[in-house]
Amino acid sequence: MAEFATVARPYAKAIYGLAQQYDQVGVWGNNLALMAKVVSEPKVAKALAQPELNATQRADVLLKLILSSERMFDKRLHNFVFVLSENNRLSLLPAIYEQYREFMLSEEQTQQAVIYSAFPMSDEECSQLVSVVEKRLRTKLQVRVEVDPNLIGGIKIEFGDQVLDMSVQNKLNALYAAVTN
Repeated sequence: MAEFATVARPYAKAIYGLAQQYDQVGVWGNNLALMAKVVSEPKVAKALAQPELNATQRADVLLKLILSSERMFDKRLHNFVFVLSENNRLSLLPAIYEQYREFMLSEEQTQQAVIYSAFPMSDEECSQLVSVVEKRLRTKLQVRVEVDPNLIGGIKIEFGDQVLDMSVQNKLNALYAAVTN
């Protein structure tokens, strides 16, 4: 997956710069999210991979699927899809969108975070936790919460390249390591 990110980064940077230039960062981000979701569908991926289709036809197939959803779609974004298709990069749209989103969050001085909890959390518990972590990190967080019963109890938070693990499972692993070493 790292190679996808490496190849996707210049495309994401280019489209993000263009979106900024035309003050369309949010709109284009939504459209990229939709395109990423569409090309991730197995049937669509199979249709786009047909060898008898040329680059223009592949781009047209994708754009017709997207435009059938009655979305506003800028001509420059159309051109971007055609460039991706010509370079056989339509399958990179999910990675391009992820990097685009990272640029958006970076500009807003926001980090993505995933909170893993052993049990479901209420909205109030989640917002209190996010508030504490944001104060500690001195940054805003965009959070996704996932339930992971393997933690046994407690929480684990992943943000950027850091992990804050306050789970029972982590403590048991540390205890096991201490006892066996």
